[in-house]
Amino acid sequence: MKVERNVRPETESEQFAYVRERAQAAKQAAIALSTLGTEAKNGLLGRIADSLRRATPHILAANAKDMQAGERAGLGNKLDRLLLTERRIDAICGEIGEVIALQDPVGQVIDRRDRPTGLQIERVRTSLGVVGLIYESRPNVTVDATVLCLKAGNAVVLKGGSDALHSNRAIVATMRKALEQDGRSPEAVQLLDSPDRAVTGAFLRMRGLIDVIIPRGGQSLIRFAIENALVPVIETGASVVHAYVDADVDAAQAVELVMNSKTRRVSICNALDTLLLHKEALLPVGEPLARRLAETDPPVEVRADQRSLPVFGGAMPEGLVKAVDPTQDYDTEFLDYILAVRTVDSLDEAIDHIRRHSLQHTEAVFTRDAEVASRFLREVDAAAVMHNASTQFTDGNQFGLGAEIGISTQRLHVRGPFALEGLTSMKWIVRGSGQTRP
Repeated sequence: MKVERNVRPETESEQFAYVRERAQAAKQAAIALSTLGTEAKNGLLGRIADSLRRATPHILAANAKDMQAGERAGLGNKLDRLLLTERRIDAICGEIGEVIALQDPVGQVIDRRDRPTGLQIERVRTSLGVVGLIYESRPNVTVDATVLCLKAGNAVVLKGGSDALHSNRAIVATMRKALEQDGRSPEAVQLLDSPDRAVTGAFLRMRGLIDVIIPRGGQSLIRFAIENALVPVIETGASVVHAYVDADVDAAQAVELVMNSKTRRVSICNALDTLLLHKEALLPVGEPLARRLAETDPPVEVRADQRSLPVFGGAMPEGLVKAVDPTQDYDTEFLDYILAVRTVDSLDEAIDHIRRHSLQHTEAVFTRDAEVASRFLREVDAAAVMHNASTQFTDGNQFGLGAEIGISTQRLHVRGPFALEGLTSMKWIVRGSGQTRP
C-alpha cells in the first residue's frame, strides 16, 4: 500500500505503510551518504545553510501559523521554544557553519593493534545508518538534527510535534531541495508530518529500517518511546535539575548563578528546578535571591520547605511563595518560572536528596570549599556535574561540540551533550597477509 506524501494516513495499515515507505527510502539513501567524503558532506551542509537563509521569509510565514495555533492552544512559556525569528534562523545557519568546521568522525581510527599473528587490527568510526528523531516544539532541532546526521553520514527520519507542523514542513522542504540541487537524494531527510500518535507507534517499530530512535522532549514522550520501541533508543532531555549552595560560598556569586540557571531560559531541559540551600547560606543567599526572583518579568514563584518559607516569604510579594509539596514539586521538571527550594543541614543531605530525585541530567554545586566541590563532583551521578557554573551551560554548542542532537541521560553509547561522535558506531578493520587460525 502506497501513501502519497502530504496525504494524511487514516487507517492503521495506511499509517504503518506511510512510515515504512519513508523509512525504506531513508535506508536506501543512507547507503550513498555513508560513502561521501568530508568535502562533499561539508559542501552539502553549506548549500543547506544558504538555502535556509534564502527561504527565511517562507519559513517565518509558516512559523507564524504555528505560533498563532500555539497561542490559541495556551502553550504559554513553551511558545518561546516554538518561535523562529530572522535572528534565530541566522543563528541556526551559523551553527551549521560550526558543524562544517568540526572534524569528520567517520573513518577516524579509534585505536590500532598489531597482533603476534601478523594481523593489523583497527577500530574505526562508521555511520549509524538511519537515525529517527522524535521531538516536541523547537523547529531549530529539525535543522540541528539533520545537519549532524548528514555530517556523520546518516539519513534521518524526523517526527516533530504537531505544534511545529507548518515550520517543520517548510524547513524540511527547503533542506530536501538543497540535497537535490547538490546531486544527492532528498530521501535522506524524511519528515513524518502526520500528528497521529499511531504514526509515532509505527515509527518505533521500524526495526531493520531505522537503526536508532532518539526521543527528545518531556518525560512522557521518552517513557512512551522506551516502552513501545523495537528499535534501540537513546534517552535524552527529561530532567529535574538541582543546585546545592554550600555554607562556604560567595553569596553574591551564588545569587547570580541561581538566577542564570533558573531564568535565562526557563523552558529548556538544563534550567534549574530545585535549589538546595545549606542552613548557613539560607539568609545570606536566600534573602537577596528572593528579591531578585520577585523582580524578574514574569516573577518566579517559589515553592519552599518549612525552613525556607519564612525567608522567601518575608522578601517576596504575597502570592509568589507557597509551601512545597514534597511528593510532587521535588520531582517536577517545571519548564516554567517556578523554583522549588529546600534547606539542608549538610552536603550529605544535599547529595541524598539529589540521589532520590535526580533524573541524572545536570547537577551543580556552588561553593568556595575545594573538598566540598570535589566530593560533589565525585559522588553525584549525572550526565553533567558542575562547580560554580550555571546549569544552562549543559549544551553541545557550549561544550564545543557544535549543534547538538540532544542531552543523553543514559549510560550506554553516549552520555551528556552529544553530536557527531554520538551519531557514529564503530567497526573492526582487520588486515592480514594470508593468516589462517590454527
